[in-house]
Parts: sequence; structure tokens; C-alpha cells
Amino acid sequence: MMVIDTRLRPLRRSWGYVVVAVAAIFIASAIGSAATMPRIPTWYAQLEKPGFTPPNWVFGPAWSLLFTLMAIAFIRILRIENGGATRTRAIVLFSAQLVLNALWSVAFFGLMNPLLGLGVIIVFEILILATMVVFAQLDKPSAWLLAPYPLWVAYATALNAAIVVMN
Repeated sequence: MMVIDTRLRPLRRSWGYVVVAVAAIFIASAIGSAATMPRIPTWYAQLEKPGFTPPNWVFGPAWSLLFTLMAIAFIRILRIENGGATRTRAIVLFSAQLVLNALWSVAFFGLMNPLLGLGVIIVFEILILATMVVFAQLDKPSAWLLAPYPLWVAYATALNAAIVVMN
């Protein structure tokens, strides 16, 4: 078994990684928000929703916290000095799940297609879990920082599925 050197570069030498991580998460968030916000008072408000749907104000703080934890975790992974192929795999998986994060909002809200959204969010959840597994191989704190993320997305998956059934 290959031992991976998971020492983190000093933060003072890692500002480029901070910028990359924050920019990537900001872009995904902005795309998701642009697809979502116009539809909430119109299309989404008219959908039948299950009784376990939270009030709309919960989503902003929840996603803000999740995006912050994701940024910290991703910065830690980017700062690993000699992670080799495992670090590359972690970056690719994180990037792929981030794309699906934005794509879900586009599918569900932007295209007003809950069934397509359900397909996207299922793959999205699988990629989050795969990302956590690879992050744990490199840096356990990074994997733990992501722990609330698949829980929230599983809840969102249940909401999405219920909306598909009810509408």
C-alpha cells in the first residue's frame, strides 16, 4: 500500500488555492441562485409540496454554511503537497459534484423540471459520497467538514422526489 504524504502547504504559501476554491464555490452558488431565485415566488410557490418542506428562509443559511464548509475542505485538499493521483481524483470528484450542485438548480428550478432534477440530484449525492471517501484518504478533517453536505442533499432528494410524486 502506498503511503501518501498529506502535509499541508503553509497557508501563507496557499493563497492561490484559497482563491481557486472560493471562486469555484462562488460560481456554482451564483449559477444555482440565478436559476432558483426567480422561480421561488412564481413556479415553485404553486407546486404541491410535502409537509416536511422547510420554510424558504431556511435554504439561504443552510447553503451558506454548507458552501463555507465545502470551501474549507477543498482548500485543505488543494494545500496537500504530495497527494499524487489520489489528490487529483479528489479534485476531479469535488469539481464534478460542484458542477452537479449548480446543474440541479438549473434542472429543477431553471427548467422547471422536478423529474430531471431528481435524476441529477441522485448522481449528485453519489458524487458527494465518493468525494468524501477520497478526501478521507488524504485528510480526514476535510471529509468530516463535508459530512453535513450529503445529509442536506439527501433531505433535498426526498423533497424533490415528493414534489415529483405530488405534481
